[in-house]
Amino acid sequence: MSKLSEATRNKLKSVSTATVATALFKRGLRIQMIQDVHPVGPDQPTMVGEAFTLRYMPAREDLNTIDVFRDRSHPQRKAVEDCPAGAVLVMDSRKDARAASAGAILVTRLMKRGVAGVVTDGGFRDSAEIAKLGIPAYHHRPSAPTNLTLHQAIEINVPIGCGDAPVFPGDVILGDADGVIVIPAHLADEIANETFEMTAFEDFVTEEVGRGRGIFGLYPATDPQTLTDFAEWRKKNGR
Repeated sequence: MSKLSEATRNKLKSVSTATVATALFKRGLRIQMIQDVHPVGPDQPTMVGEAFTLRYMPAREDLNTIDVFRDRSHPQRKAVEDCPAGAVLVMDSRKDARAASAGAILVTRLMKRGVAGVVTDGGFRDSAEIAKLGIPAYHHRPSAPTNLTLHQAIEINVPIGCGDAPVFPGDVILGDADGVIVIPAHLADEIANETFEMTAFEDFVTEEVGRGRGIFGLYPATDPQTLTDFAEWRKKNGR
């Protein structure tokens, strides 16, 4: 599935969701940030990968018993086994964290299969265990009850909504300490190149402000001297 080039993946790993949000805003895309999801652990690495999706619907009790897991085609289990290495499993749990979207065993399986990360707008059970795994994982909050309580897994790799953001299979998912943002697939290379450059400038600005320089003419760079200083900074720092 993954068509994301290593160059684009590596550039996106070096930028922030905030910088990407600005680049998307310039293009009229305003609702790409997945709302109300947070890293399970404080020290997890930046997450970058193409979206592989799982959609939950409200559970109907007679169709969502524990016996459904005997079926190898059950969408939740199938998503865990089918999500490609390097991709991000994104789950639409309707922003309902009263029951878990997955737990430590399934997330461990994703990690062992080389999946780049996992996101739900609901909750994870075993969240403390997931936080220790090292795989980037984002949820709304911990949730102990099994997904069967409220969520019926119904489809995989279809367009979904996750935390009010539209997610299409193959869109590029970026996650950092601030949260998770969705980059439309056709813009991934363009956004990666632009935000890589933006990040260099923002790092320069941060250093200048840290030294006491005022922001007028610096940020944004409306003073020609700013661009001269930035060019010298890039040369000096190999950026």
